[in-house]
Amino acid sequence: MANSLVPALRKSGYTINEVISRDSLGSRRRARRLAALVGACAVTAKSAKFEAELMWFCVPDREIRTAASSLAARAHGKVRFAFHSSGALTSRELDPLREDEIAVASVHPLMTFVPRSRPSLRGVPFAVEGDEAATRVARRVVRDLGGDTFALPAARKAAYHAWATLTSPLLLAFLVTLEEAAVAAGLTREDSRRNSLPIIRQTLENYSRLGPKHSFSGPIIRGDVETVAKHLAALKKYSEARDVYVTLARSAIGRLPVKNRRELRKLLRN
Repeated sequence: MANSLVPALRKSGYTINEVISRDSLGSRRRARRLAALVGACAVTAKSAKFEAELMWFCVPDREIRTAASSLAARAHGKVRFAFHSSGALTSRELDPLREDEIAVASVHPLMTFVPRSRPSLRGVPFAVEGDEAATRVARRVVRDLGGDTFALPAARKAAYHAWATLTSPLLLAFLVTLEEAAVAAGLTREDSRRNSLPIIRQTLENYSRLGPKHSFSGPIIRGDVETVAKHLAALKKYSEARDVYVTLARSAIGRLPVKNRRELRKLLRN
């Protein structure tokens, strides 16, 4: 995430003073590379000067509280605000800083960050939760980045992150399952990725513009029990793909306009 966030902040007019890393060779090397992009200093916790109003943690969830504890004493009286970007954890992970009178917030972008990809943050929604002063700053920073913010109660963060996980990582798992179904049809996984992209893109366009009910097509909406039965038979040797098909078909029957609902439910129970 830092690889996208830091250049975006700099482009939006913010000065990045320091990129703080762990004291390992790999971490310091990555910090130097990132700092060089924005004219910042690559430092470790021992050498950091904390000459900034805001400190933004881009570390794994399990490391947030430890990192906050290790920096709290040195940041006291210098840093005014601190963010972390965990989708699942609340701003309480930054309590060691809060105890030193630093206002804290969790600021999570609903976006996927992977190596060799640097997505734009423009138009990205950020879930914000925490101290009033820190969330006010977060809204301003995200607005400057071109993103949008929405308030998220701390008690809802786990459910929010489950939704976010369904939105991208588990969507990717579905696409991998899609490849398995393509193999059953005699295609390669590479063929599946190439040939399925046009219909996937159009489905997403329809979903965005028309909503789910008016984007639904195929044998299930028609109530074509015979065709669905053929699908299940064809996937019999591909159990994971078949299980996903059945689960999603059951969901469609319950949530989308479908004919022959009773007959389809009976077929999917067998």
